[in-house]
Amino acid sequence: MSSADATPPEWKAAADAHQRAMPLQRLTGNGMDYADVVALYAAVDTGVAWDEAAEKLGKENVERAEEAAEAGHSISARSWWLAASCCFRVGQVVLEDSARKRDLFNQMMDAYGRAGALSDPPVEHVHVPYQDGTLGGWLALPQRRGLGGESAPVVIIFGGFDGWREEYHVATTYLHQRGVGTLLLDGPGQGESRLFGNLVLDHDFTKAFSTVVDHLVDDPRLGPVGIWGNSMGGYLAAAVAAADDRVVACCVNGGTVRPAEILDRYPRFTAKVQPLLGIPDADEATRALGTYLLGEVELAGLTCPLLVLHGTPDQVFLVENARTLHDLAASTDKTWREWADGDHCIYNHSHEKHTLVADWFADRLTTDTATGGSR
Repeated sequence: MSSADATPPEWKAAADAHQRAMPLQRLTGNGMDYADVVALYAAVDTGVAWDEAAEKLGKENVERAEEAAEAGHSISARSWWLAASCCFRVGQVVLEDSARKRDLFNQMMDAYGRAGALSDPPVEHVHVPYQDGTLGGWLALPQRRGLGGESAPVVIIFGGFDGWREEYHVATTYLHQRGVGTLLLDGPGQGESRLFGNLVLDHDFTKAFSTVVDHLVDDPRLGPVGIWGNSMGGYLAAAVAAADDRVVACCVNGGTVRPAEILDRYPRFTAKVQPLLGIPDADEATRALGTYLLGEVELAGLTCPLLVLHGTPDQVFLVENARTLHDLAASTDKTWREWADGDHCIYNHSHEKHTLVADWFADRLTTDTATGGSR
């Protein structure tokens, strides 16, 4: 909806809703420049459509990146490409699947890819064939690791209903500093894998992720594989770790044993569920999501080291459902961390969260347990 098509109460309500879904701590904690967040909020508060305001900021950062590159300032160019990517990513989030969304998504991928090309080593845009489509991701190795015969452990990182893999770029930097590689992945029904790879989420999703694990273990530059799921992605990560014993460490951030619980409190979120599952009918999509469950039988297979993070006040997924996931997992090495004031996915303690998770993975992917000692 453009500002010309909306009455002030309508666009103000939309602006407020978008800001609640994407608060300052989430956007800055995941890499968006503070000045861009302030400018975005200010623009939408005057009636500019969210996607238009974000795109404008993204294009301004593209210009800065190009100017820096022309001047030979590659470090600055990379930083501006990342800033542009953040703006385009935040802009497309509010849109339904459409040509407009794909356009912004392409701009995001182009900017992120240009930043990745200036990284050391360069980030690789990978596409893993699965069924009749492809799973898209960004593979990044840490400096001086995964090169010259020394393999690097790698962590697969992804989001949930509307979590776009590039949102977790900041998390990758913490892991790279500790010698751990990363694969930012859009799983079935997510991001590039849905918009361009023609894949939606179904009950065979663990097979899709195992195909990605196949790809990683076949790469001689890479070593043990960990998995880190955020929000509904935490549910996916736990299920994958339980089903595939090549996953040697699992982090669940803001997850649940029952993704459909979000619809108990926010029924309008069904609009996010429909494209994820590829089910146009809202009632059918709601019923289908209700069949995704992790219980004692499923979690008996989760025996690798497990880290579960949650915020006490989280209303997207309740803390007791995350605690159930932790308690039912069969792992003998499992850690529970709860923040009394933590928001969903602990966006409001970003540095503490990233440091904790990165150290945890480094400890477990670079020891004997990473070679099978925990299985």
